[in-house]
Amino acid sequence: MRKMRTYREYLIDIFTDRDEAIGHLQVALEDYQTHGNTDILLFLLETVVEAQGGITELAKQTDMKPYVLSDALTSDDVPLIDRLGTILKALGYRLSIEPLEVESLNLEIATTGGQAATAPLSENQGTPRQAEK
Repeated sequence: MRKMRTYREYLIDIFTDRDEAIGHLQVALEDYQTHGNTDILLFLLETVVEAQGGITELAKQTDMKPYVLSDALTSDDVPLIDRLGTILKALGYRLSIEPLEVESLNLEIATTGGQAATAPLSENQGTPRQAEK
């Protein structure tokens, strides 16, 4: 008999593909912006994190403590994305999920000493800021 998997286990398998993860996150973000449902967005974001190395790996890449990242994804408090979404909506903007180009990502890592940057490097920005600890 074939072993049954949960929906989350299935998602973890498909979210190892970066394009699949981006597509699902974009749809969840659009749903959030239309209906205000953060539960789905945070569930998918947490699942993508697990599929692409887990909290510990993300903590290394962002130079943040694992418990801070975990709390951000699972807290019952009003998520920062809700606050940010409200501000952006009032200004007539919305969030979007787009992949970073691999060359750009490698350049950022090289220029930040292996730590993730908070903004992509561009001609007008000089060097990216370090992620806050």
